[in-house]
Amino acid sequence: MKKVLVTGADGFIGSHLVEALLAEGCEVKALSVYNSFNYWGWLEGMTHPALRVINGDVRDPNFCREAARGCDTIFHLAALIAIPYSYVAPDSYVDTNIKGTLNICQAARDAGVERLIVTSTSEVYGTAQYVPIDEKHPKQPQSPYSATKIGADAIAESFYNAFALPVVVARPFNTYGPRQSARAIIPTIITQIANGVREIKVGDLTPTRDFNYVKDTCRGFIALAKADGVEGQEINICSKSEISMADTLKMIASLMDADVNWVVDEQRLRPKNSEVFRLYGDNTKITTLTPWRPQYSLAEGLKETIEWFSNRENLKKYKFDIYNR
Repeated sequence: MKKVLVTGADGFIGSHLVEALLAEGCEVKALSVYNSFNYWGWLEGMTHPALRVINGDVRDPNFCREAARGCDTIFHLAALIAIPYSYVAPDSYVDTNIKGTLNICQAARDAGVERLIVTSTSEVYGTAQYVPIDEKHPKQPQSPYSATKIGADAIAESFYNAFALPVVVARPFNTYGPRQSARAIIPTIITQIANGVREIKVGDLTPTRDFNYVKDTCRGFIALAKADGVEGQEINICSKSEISMADTLKMIASLMDADVNWVVDEQRLRPKNSEVFRLYGDNTKITTLTPWRPQYSLAEGLKETIEWFSNRENLKKYKFDIYNR
């Protein structure tokens, strides 16, 4: 795993994965989505002699083929991920999530990579039919976003079955931590409290989630890249625990020593049949196939996350008073 490509490297999880791979001694080619500002997202200011940032778009097959050349391992994280935005722009999700994954699979096959890690999501399971959710749980596309991720996973698995591409579908559950978009529940709560808000705007607080600190998620990706005999498989990365959104808010408020109330903001609610009400993952497979184990409790991860967001230089990057799809 010496020479690696990370797509979506300019995003929340991708930027943390780049740091983790550099710490492993890898040469990292980090893909930042092309824009005319030459803005590298969370890679801005990140310097390392083994890091090379490239600009492009996974929707272009020729670019993907060039980006993959010379790489031993590819971590494919590039995706459109905001569920509410998928309700109004589903075409964009098909182009990026499904076609983008197809392009990366074709490029990885042409380049003869040793391992391709394709990033899935626990959203493909929808509301749990049974818990804990293992990899055999039925797929339920409850949003255009989750439908495109189901499609992307199927594309990756087809390349294993048809062409013996050494691909693994890594399925992280609800990752949180420094740099996460304020569209997600944890940074939404933290940024409002850190800015002095005492009536916190939230969506539905009844669903439960299996939260995973971003450093644990990245360690899971790396473990799956190193493991033998995992090709062609879907593998959860999760804590095997669950907590409601309401209890998450209370924990954050307690850790921040904040006396707050909350109010439901209608625009933050998902359509009735689209909300995923319970996610509680089974990590038996990854803990059996690799040495990976979660290292952070929710409280420990939240403390590091709160500390990062409470830094004024970081906090000012977030428009806490505007709902971000």
